[in-house]
Amino acid sequence: MGIIKLLLVEDDDDLRSIIKDCLEITGDYEITEAHNGLEGFNAFKDLPFDIIVTDIDMPRLTGIEMVELIRKENVNILILVASGLTEPENIHEAFIKGIDNYIKKPYTSEELDFHIKALLKLAYSNNRDIKEEVEIFRIGSYQLDIENRRLKHEQKTISLSKREVQLLYMLYKSKGKLVLRKDILMKYWGSEDDPFHSRSLDVFINKMRKYLKEDKSVSIVTLRGDGLKLIC
Repeated sequence: MGIIKLLLVEDDDDLRSIIKDCLEITGDYEITEAHNGLEGFNAFKDLPFDIIVTDIDMPRLTGIEMVELIRKENVNILILVASGLTEPENIHEAFIKGIDNYIKKPYTSEELDFHIKALLKLAYSNNRDIKEEVEIFRIGSYQLDIENRRLKHEQKTISLSKREVQLLYMLYKSKGKLVLRKDILMKYWGSEDDPFHSRSLDVFINKMRKYLKEDKSVSIVTLRGDGLKLIC
């Protein structure tokens, strides 16, 4: 995997220092620190990173506001939220704005190390799977452009997030067949029994249904308690 270039955005000076020191001791990390969301966004613009680890509740720019700005410029960089704010609305908003996963505070440096490396491994595997396939697919009267993350219908083009592309691609590969919820959650969230992840999946599916509503022959069918099926 090589040296992991990590941007650590955390306003708690003691926690940030402890985590930085502990991760760097492993020899696997090159860490840049930021004290708040605005510093984090500026560091993102100045330097290349493999992954960003950020708190949510911070001054100047919150973690979610920072993520929203970053996603306007880069849809590929991995973002892991590490926060004590674990209410469903906080987690849902973070996923919708574009995070890849989250870890709850308090956490140890060992736990964070595991989450980071698991997320990098998962992202590498998923990106490799997509690149091995044809880059443009037909879904009814739609065209799914994977490379540019766009869904085209006649003269209309919808820009997709990385997670939306992944989910639609997975359903397309098994079109007409049942795709189990647990398989989707495990593949793209790394866990099949986390209620936050399950609710986030529902939000993404509802968004994709809206994207595909122009073609009545296309639908994403939910089989309660089991999974999803793309009909096209």
